[in-house]
Amino acid sequence: MTLGEFFSDRLGRLLLQAAVVIGAAFFLLAVGTWPGVVVLLLILFFITFGAIEICDFIKCRRQLLELERIMEGLDLKYLFAECVPKPETIYERKLLDLSRRAGRAMVSAVSDAKAAQREYREYVESWVHEIKAPITALQLICQSTDSKTRRRLLEELMQIEAHVERALFYARAESPEKDFLIRKASLDEIVSGAIRHHKALLIQKGIRVETRDLAKTVYTDTKWMDFILGQLLQNAARYRHEHRTPVITLSAKELGKQVQLTVCDNGIGIPAHELPRVFDKGFTGSNGRARGGSTGMGLYLCRNLAESLAIDLQITSVENEGTTLTLTLPSKENLTKS
Repeated sequence: MTLGEFFSDRLGRLLLQAAVVIGAAFFLLAVGTWPGVVVLLLILFFITFGAIEICDFIKCRRQLLELERIMEGLDLKYLFAECVPKPETIYERKLLDLSRRAGRAMVSAVSDAKAAQREYREYVESWVHEIKAPITALQLICQSTDSKTRRRLLEELMQIEAHVERALFYARAESPEKDFLIRKASLDEIVSGAIRHHKALLIQKGIRVETRDLAKTVYTDTKWMDFILGQLLQNAARYRHEHRTPVITLSAKELGKQVQLTVCDNGIGIPAHELPRVFDKGFTGSNGRARGGSTGMGLYLCRNLAESLAIDLQITSVENEGTTLTLTLPSKENLTKS
Protein backbone atom coordinates (compact mmCIF):
# COMPACT_ATOMS: atom_id res chain seq x y z
CA MET A 1 0.00 0.00 0.00
CA THR A 2 1.38 3.37 -1.02
CA LEU A 3 0.85 6.73 0.73
CA GLY A 4 -1.29 7.88 -2.18
CA GLU A 5 -3.52 4.80 -1.90
CA PHE A 6 -3.84 5.33 1.85
CA PHE A 7 -4.96 8.96 1.55
CA SER A 8 -7.19 8.15 -1.43
CA ASP A 9 -8.97 5.55 0.69
CA ARG A 10 -9.52 8.15 3.49
CA LEU A 11 -10.28 11.11 1.26
CA GLY A 12 -13.82 11.57 2.56
CA ARG A 13 -12.73 11.68 6.19
CA LEU A 14 -9.85 14.07 5.43
CA LEU A 15 -12.16 16.45 3.57
CA LEU A 16 -14.61 16.39 6.47
CA GLN A 17 -11.83 17.17 8.96
CA ALA A 18 -10.58 20.04 6.78
CA ALA A 19 -14.13 21.45 6.49
CA VAL A 20 -14.60 21.33 10.27
CA VAL A 21 -11.26 23.08 10.91
CA ILE A 22 -11.95 25.78 8.30
CA GLY A 23 -15.45 26.31 9.71
CA ALA A 24 -14.00 26.70 13.20
CA ALA A 25 -11.48 29.23 11.85
CA PHE A 26 -14.25 31.34 10.31
CA PHE A 27 -16.17 31.19 13.58
CA LEU A 28 -13.15 32.40 15.54
CA LEU A 29 -12.63 35.25 13.10
CA ALA A 30 -16.31 36.13 13.34
CA VAL A 31 -16.15 36.47 17.15
CA GLY A 32 -13.16 38.76 16.93
CA THR A 33 -10.20 36.43 17.42
CA TRP A 34 -6.93 37.90 16.19
CA PRO A 35 -6.17 36.50 12.65
CA GLY A 36 -2.62 35.57 13.62
CA VAL A 37 -3.92 33.31 16.35
CA VAL A 38 -6.36 31.67 13.93
CA VAL A 39 -3.54 31.01 11.44
CA LEU A 40 -1.39 29.49 14.18
CA LEU A 41 -4.30 27.28 15.28
CA LEU A 42 -4.87 26.17 11.67
CA ILE A 43 -1.20 25.28 11.27
CA LEU A 44 -1.26 23.40 14.60
CA PHE A 45 -4.40 21.48 13.66
CA PHE A 46 -3.10 20.46 10.21
CA ILE A 47 0.28 19.39 11.61
CA THR A 48 -1.42 17.35 14.34
CA PHE A 49 -3.92 15.67 11.98
CA GLY A 50 -1.18 15.05 9.42
CA ALA A 51 1.07 13.42 12.00
CA ILE A 52 -1.78 11.22 13.20
CA GLU A 53 -2.57 10.10 9.63
CA ILE A 54 1.11 9.44 8.85
CA CYS A 55 1.48 7.33 12.00
CA ASP A 56 -1.70 5.46 11.06
CA PHE A 57 -0.31 4.85 7.56
CA ILE A 58 2.97 3.46 8.96
CA LYS A 59 1.06 1.17 11.31
CA CYS A 60 -1.26 -0.13 8.56
CA ARG A 61 1.62 -0.66 6.16
CA ARG A 62 3.61 -2.59 8.78
CA GLN A 63 0.59 -4.79 9.49
CA LEU A 64 0.04 -5.48 5.80
CA LEU A 65 3.68 -6.42 5.27
CA GLU A 66 3.48 -8.81 8.21
CA LEU A 67 0.32 -10.40 6.82
CA GLU A 68 1.96 -10.77 3.38
CA ARG A 69 4.94 -12.53 4.98
CA ILE A 70 2.57 -14.90 6.76
CA MET A 71 0.72 -15.61 3.51
CA GLU A 72 3.94 -16.25 1.58
CA GLY A 73 5.16 -18.64 4.25
CA LEU A 74 2.05 -20.82 4.14
CA ASP A 75 1.87 -23.92 1.97
CA LEU A 76 -1.88 -24.14 2.53
CA LYS A 77 -2.98 -20.58 1.72
CA TYR A 78 -6.57 -21.19 2.76
CA LEU A 79 -5.40 -21.45 6.41
CA PHE A 80 -4.30 -17.80 6.36
CA ALA A 81 -7.15 -16.59 8.59
CA GLU A 82 -6.14 -19.12 11.25
CA CYS A 83 -2.55 -17.85 11.37
CA VAL A 84 -2.89 -14.06 11.51
CA PRO A 85 -2.10 -12.21 14.77
CA LYS A 86 -4.95 -11.24 17.08
CA PRO A 87 -6.45 -7.90 15.97
CA GLU A 88 -6.44 -4.90 18.32
CA THR A 89 -9.94 -3.51 17.76
CA ILE A 90 -13.33 -5.17 18.32
CA TYR A 91 -14.33 -4.47 14.70
CA GLU A 92 -11.20 -6.20 13.35
CA ARG A 93 -11.73 -9.15 15.70
CA LYS A 94 -15.33 -9.53 14.50
CA LEU A 95 -14.20 -9.31 10.88
CA LEU A 96 -11.47 -11.91 11.43
CA ASP A 97 -13.96 -14.22 13.14
CA LEU A 98 -16.25 -14.03 10.09
CA SER A 99 -13.27 -14.76 7.80
CA ARG A 100 -12.30 -17.78 9.88
CA ARG A 101 -15.83 -19.16 9.83
CA ALA A 102 -15.98 -18.72 6.06
CA GLY A 103 -12.58 -20.42 5.71
CA ARG A 104 -13.62 -23.38 7.84
CA ALA A 105 -16.79 -23.79 5.77
CA MET A 106 -14.69 -23.76 2.58
CA VAL A 107 -12.22 -26.32 3.96
CA SER A 108 -15.10 -28.57 4.94
CA ALA A 109 -16.67 -28.28 1.49
CA VAL A 110 -13.34 -28.98 -0.24
CA SER A 111 -12.73 -31.99 2.00
CA ASP A 112 -16.16 -33.39 1.19
CA ALA A 113 -15.57 -32.84 -2.53
CA LYS A 114 -12.18 -34.58 -2.37
CA ALA A 115 -13.68 -37.50 -0.49
CA ALA A 116 -16.44 -37.86 -3.08
CA GLN A 117 -13.88 -37.60 -5.88
CA ARG A 118 -11.69 -40.24 -4.25
CA GLU A 119 -14.66 -42.59 -3.85
CA TYR A 120 -15.62 -42.07 -7.50
CA ARG A 121 -12.08 -42.74 -8.66
CA GLU A 122 -11.90 -45.93 -6.60
CA TYR A 123 -15.23 -47.06 -8.04
CA VAL A 124 -14.11 -46.41 -11.63
CA GLU A 125 -10.86 -48.29 -11.07
CA SER A 126 -12.75 -51.20 -9.55
CA TRP A 127 -15.28 -51.20 -12.40
CA VAL A 128 -12.51 -51.13 -15.02
CA HIS A 129 -10.79 -54.16 -13.50
CA GLU A 130 -14.10 -56.02 -13.25
CA ILE A 131 -15.18 -55.25 -16.82
CA LYS A 132 -11.92 -56.61 -18.23
CA ALA A 133 -12.95 -60.15 -17.25
CA PRO A 134 -16.07 -60.28 -19.49
CA ILE A 135 -14.16 -58.57 -22.29
CA THR A 136 -11.50 -61.30 -22.15
CA ALA A 137 -14.24 -63.95 -22.03
CA LEU A 138 -15.91 -62.48 -25.12
CA GLN A 139 -12.59 -62.47 -26.95
CA LEU A 140 -12.24 -66.20 -26.23
CA ILE A 141 -15.81 -66.87 -27.35
CA CYS A 142 -15.10 -65.06 -30.62
CA GLN A 143 -12.51 -67.71 -31.47
CA SER A 144 -15.33 -70.23 -32.07
CA THR A 145 -17.17 -68.06 -34.62
CA ASP A 146 -16.53 -67.76 -38.34
CA SER A 147 -13.70 -65.51 -39.44
CA LYS A 148 -15.84 -62.63 -40.73
CA THR A 149 -17.95 -62.44 -37.56
CA ARG A 150 -14.89 -62.92 -35.38
CA ARG A 151 -13.11 -60.03 -37.08
CA ARG A 152 -16.06 -57.69 -36.60
CA LEU A 153 -16.61 -58.71 -32.97
CA LEU A 154 -12.92 -58.36 -32.11
CA GLU A 155 -12.85 -54.91 -33.66
CA GLU A 156 -15.76 -53.79 -31.48
CA LEU A 157 -14.23 -55.40 -28.41
CA MET A 158 -10.98 -53.54 -29.03
CA GLN A 159 -12.96 -50.30 -29.16
CA ILE A 160 -14.65 -51.16 -25.85
CA GLU A 161 -11.30 -52.01 -24.27
CA ALA A 162 -9.83 -48.72 -25.48
CA HIS A 163 -12.71 -46.73 -23.98
CA VAL A 164 -12.39 -48.64 -20.70
CA GLU A 165 -8.66 -47.93 -20.59
CA ARG A 166 -9.27 -44.22 -21.18
CA ALA A 167 -11.83 -44.17 -18.36
CA LEU A 168 -9.27 -45.70 -15.99
CA PHE A 169 -6.54 -43.23 -16.85
CA TYR A 170 -8.97 -40.31 -16.77
CA ALA A 171 -9.86 -41.24 -13.19
CA ARG A 172 -6.19 -41.54 -12.26
CA ALA A 173 -5.25 -38.29 -14.00
CA GLU A 174 -6.95 -36.31 -11.22
CA SER A 175 -4.15 -37.23 -8.81
CA PRO A 176 -1.32 -38.58 -11.00
CA GLU A 177 1.41 -38.18 -8.39
CA LYS A 178 -0.12 -41.07 -6.40
CA ASP A 179 -0.07 -43.48 -9.32
CA PHE A 180 3.05 -43.06 -11.44
CA LEU A 181 6.57 -44.27 -10.71
CA ILE A 182 9.46 -42.57 -12.48
CA ARG A 183 12.34 -44.93 -13.16
CA LYS A 184 15.05 -45.67 -15.68
CA ALA A 185 13.61 -47.42 -18.74
CA SER A 186 14.51 -48.49 -22.25
CA LEU A 187 12.64 -46.49 -24.88
CA ASP A 188 12.90 -49.43 -27.27
CA GLU A 189 11.13 -51.72 -24.79
CA ILE A 190 8.39 -49.14 -24.11
CA VAL A 191 7.66 -48.71 -27.82
CA SER A 192 7.79 -52.46 -28.47
CA GLY A 193 5.34 -53.06 -25.62
CA ALA A 194 2.88 -50.47 -26.96
CA ILE A 195 3.06 -51.96 -30.46
CA ARG A 196 2.59 -55.46 -29.07
CA HIS A 197 -0.46 -54.43 -27.05
CA HIS A 198 -2.08 -53.00 -30.20
CA LYS A 199 -0.82 -55.64 -32.61
CA ALA A 200 -4.29 -56.98 -33.42
CA LEU A 201 -5.62 -53.51 -34.27
CA LEU A 202 -2.60 -52.64 -36.42
CA ILE A 203 -2.82 -55.93 -38.34
CA GLN A 204 -6.56 -55.56 -38.81
CA LYS A 205 -6.15 -52.06 -40.24
CA GLY A 206 -3.28 -53.18 -42.47
CA ILE A 207 -0.82 -50.76 -40.91
CA ARG A 208 2.92 -51.17 -41.30
CA VAL A 209 4.98 -50.02 -38.31
CA GLU A 210 8.56 -48.90 -38.76
CA THR A 211 10.97 -48.17 -35.90
CA ARG A 212 14.45 -46.70 -35.91
CA ASP A 213 17.06 -45.44 -33.44
CA LEU A 214 15.04 -46.37 -30.36
CA ALA A 215 17.97 -47.69 -28.31
CA LYS A 216 17.77 -44.82 -25.84
CA THR A 217 17.44 -44.60 -22.07
CA VAL A 218 14.78 -42.36 -20.54
CA TYR A 219 13.31 -41.70 -17.12
CA THR A 220 9.53 -42.11 -17.13
CA ASP A 221 6.62 -44.27 -15.99
CA THR A 222 6.41 -47.20 -18.41
CA LYS A 223 2.70 -47.87 -17.79
CA TRP A 224 1.67 -44.29 -18.51
CA MET A 225 3.97 -44.08 -21.52
CA ASP A 226 2.42 -47.30 -22.84
CA PHE A 227 -1.01 -45.66 -22.57
CA ILE A 228 0.13 -42.46 -24.31
CA LEU A 229 1.74 -44.35 -27.19
CA GLY A 230 -1.31 -46.62 -27.39
CA GLN A 231 -3.57 -43.59 -27.89
CA LEU A 232 -1.29 -42.27 -30.63
CA LEU A 233 -1.25 -45.65 -32.39
CA GLN A 234 -5.05 -45.91 -32.13
CA ASN A 235 -5.46 -42.43 -33.62
CA ALA A 236 -3.10 -43.26 -36.47
CA ALA A 237 -5.07 -46.44 -37.18
CA ARG A 238 -8.41 -44.67 -36.94
CA TYR A 239 -7.49 -41.79 -39.22
CA ARG A 240 -5.48 -43.73 -41.80
CA HIS A 241 -5.71 -42.78 -45.46
CA GLU A 242 -7.93 -45.15 -47.42
CA HIS A 243 -6.05 -44.79 -50.72
CA ARG A 244 -2.49 -45.56 -49.66
CA THR A 245 -0.72 -48.12 -47.50
CA PRO A 246 -0.84 -46.81 -43.92
CA VAL A 247 2.57 -46.51 -42.26
CA ILE A 248 3.47 -45.43 -38.74
CA THR A 249 7.10 -44.52 -38.08
CA LEU A 250 8.54 -44.26 -34.59
CA SER A 251 12.03 -42.81 -34.27
CA ALA A 252 14.14 -41.17 -31.59
CA LYS A 253 17.12 -38.89 -31.25
CA GLU A 254 19.06 -37.41 -28.37
CA LEU A 255 18.82 -33.69 -27.72
CA GLY A 256 21.47 -32.95 -25.13
CA LYS A 257 19.82 -33.75 -21.80
CA GLN A 258 16.61 -35.07 -23.42
CA VAL A 259 15.41 -37.75 -25.80
CA GLN A 260 12.94 -36.85 -28.51
CA LEU A 261 10.53 -39.55 -29.70
CA THR A 262 8.64 -38.92 -32.92
CA VAL A 263 5.45 -40.76 -33.94
CA CYS A 264 4.68 -40.05 -37.58
CA ASP A 265 1.87 -41.38 -39.80
CA ASN A 266 0.77 -40.84 -43.39
CA GLY A 267 -2.93 -40.60 -42.60
CA ILE A 268 -5.57 -38.03 -43.48
CA GLY A 269 -3.99 -35.31 -41.33
CA ILE A 270 -5.68 -32.51 -39.40
CA PRO A 271 -6.96 -29.20 -40.81
CA ALA A 272 -4.66 -26.34 -39.86
CA HIS A 273 -7.37 -24.32 -38.12
CA GLU A 274 -8.14 -27.27 -35.79
CA LEU A 275 -4.57 -27.96 -34.67
CA PRO A 276 -4.57 -25.46 -31.74
CA ARG A 277 -7.60 -27.26 -30.23
CA VAL A 278 -6.73 -30.95 -30.62
CA PHE A 279 -5.57 -31.22 -26.98
CA ASP A 280 -8.75 -29.61 -25.63
CA LYS A 281 -11.06 -31.77 -23.57
CA GLY A 282 -13.89 -33.20 -25.68
CA PHE A 283 -12.72 -31.69 -28.98
CA THR A 284 -13.43 -34.14 -31.82
CA GLY A 285 -12.75 -32.05 -34.92
CA SER A 286 -14.13 -32.54 -38.40
CA ASN A 287 -12.37 -35.89 -38.86
CA GLY A 288 -13.81 -37.28 -35.62
CA ARG A 289 -17.32 -36.15 -36.51
CA ALA A 290 -17.05 -37.52 -40.05
CA ARG A 291 -15.92 -40.98 -38.93
CA GLY A 292 -18.05 -41.10 -35.76
CA GLY A 293 -17.32 -42.62 -32.37
CA SER A 294 -14.71 -40.05 -31.34
CA THR A 295 -14.83 -38.89 -27.71
CA GLY A 296 -12.24 -36.12 -27.91
CA MET A 297 -10.55 -37.50 -24.78
CA GLY A 298 -7.54 -39.37 -26.18
CA LEU A 299 -5.19 -36.47 -26.92
CA TYR A 300 -6.52 -34.53 -23.93
CA LEU A 301 -5.45 -37.37 -21.63
CA CYS A 302 -2.12 -37.71 -23.46
CA ARG A 303 -1.32 -34.05 -22.86
CA ASN A 304 -2.30 -34.21 -19.16
CA LEU A 305 -0.33 -37.37 -18.50
CA ALA A 306 2.65 -36.06 -20.48
CA GLU A 307 2.75 -32.90 -18.35
CA SER A 308 2.73 -35.02 -15.18
CA LEU A 309 5.70 -36.98 -16.52
CA ALA A 310 7.63 -33.81 -17.53
CA ILE A 311 7.18 -34.75 -21.20
CA ASP A 312 6.75 -32.03 -23.78
CA LEU A 313 4.10 -33.19 -26.29
CA GLN A 314 3.78 -31.29 -29.58
CA ILE A 315 1.82 -31.97 -32.75
CA THR A 316 2.20 -30.96 -36.38
CA SER A 317 0.01 -32.04 -39.26
CA VAL A 318 -0.68 -31.43 -42.92
CA GLU A 319 -4.14 -32.26 -44.19
CA ASN A 320 -4.21 -35.29 -46.52
CA GLU A 321 -0.50 -35.94 -45.87
CA GLY A 322 -0.15 -37.07 -42.25
CA THR A 323 0.42 -36.18 -38.62
CA THR A 324 3.54 -36.07 -36.46
CA LEU A 325 3.57 -36.09 -32.66
CA THR A 326 6.79 -35.33 -30.85
CA LEU A 327 7.43 -36.38 -27.25
CA THR A 328 10.49 -34.92 -25.54
CA LEU A 329 11.36 -37.08 -22.52
CA PRO A 330 13.87 -36.56 -19.70
CA SER A 331 17.04 -38.62 -20.06
CA LYS A 332 19.48 -39.80 -17.39
CA GLU A 333 21.68 -36.75 -17.87
CA ASN A 334 18.74 -34.41 -17.49
CA LEU A 335 17.84 -35.86 -14.10
CA THR A 336 21.29 -36.22 -12.64
CA LYS A 337 22.61 -32.83 -13.72
CA SER A 338 19.55 -30.68 -13.24
